[in-house]
Amino acid sequence: MPDPYNKMFHVSWQELHRDAKALAWRLVAGGPWTGIVAVTRGGLVPAAIVARELDVRLIDTISVASYDHMKQGAGKILKGLAAEVARDPSAYKNWLIVDDLVDTGGTARIVREMMPGAHFAAVYAKPAGKPMVDTYITEVSQDTWIMFPWDTEMQFAPPIAAAKNGK
Repeated sequence: MPDPYNKMFHVSWQELHRDAKALAWRLVAGGPWTGIVAVTRGGLVPAAIVARELDVRLIDTISVASYDHMKQGAGKILKGLAAEVARDPSAYKNWLIVDDLVDTGGTARIVREMMPGAHFAAVYAKPAGKPMVDTYITEVSQDTWIMFPWDTEMQFAPPIAAAKNGK
């Protein structure tokens, strides 16, 4: 099967912080929020920034594994909600779900089933996943792989023209 990712989009720590803060600006009018659920691992950092900006102290995580480096597969729930959060599913309308990216929407679909009525926010969204989120900041093409700062190291990068010509 050919690689579906033709482009790379590198996000620095500063850019991620700026974009997560922009997400908080969009979300502030929808509050007050009871709590935030970060979709781990990618949603941890954006959720921390959003929680700080919205002054939300109640934070939980849902862990859904669907990526292995640059391959996406079926989502598997590794950790659900804490018992005190999961106790009353009707109360989710005042909760935020925060993730770094919605790609195909597979992970978002799983999390939405666990938290019906919650507001799903992602920093970045691809066309296939956009219908699954309520709020996002930046849209990227479906064939783009986003390189988040926690997945990268500083190293030499060849000029675009050299890479295109195989040099």
